[in-house]
Amino acid sequence: MNTPEKIVYTARVTTTGGRRGGHAVSDDGALDVVLQAPKEVGGPGGGTNPEQLFAAGYGACFQGAMGLAAKEMGVDASGSTLHVEVGFGPEGESYAVTATIRASVEGMDTEQLQRLLERTHELCPYSKATRGNVPVTLVAEQA
Repeated sequence: MNTPEKIVYTARVTTTGGRRGGHAVSDDGALDVVLQAPKEVGGPGGGTNPEQLFAAGYGACFQGAMGLAAKEMGVDASGSTLHVEVGFGPEGESYAVTATIRASVEGMDTEQLQRLLERTHELCPYSKATRGNVPVTLVAEQA
């Protein structure tokens, strides 16, 4: 288990109504979204869904950790672009998610970028939280 030594920030979000016509709002009001299941899973679409929120959070966290890994490796990843895909589908009696992180960095070859992605995956808090439970695929792409 990866437990922080000290909590320096706590996000607080209140959710009502679930993924079909629900609502999520943060205590500071910065996040305020209507939740709707996508059409692909029988919902009406037209709103944000939990998988989009997870993809956005994972992408932002991963990109931050990429800066740490890049510094450690002595490379510049400041021009990185990430495309995060979160898959959602049936698993046993319930559902499960997968994640794919596609990355490109201007001027970096794919072999070096793949090493950077793998090191980032070791450092990223979201990667630590999902390790062993959510299949994560890392893909280095030429910029």
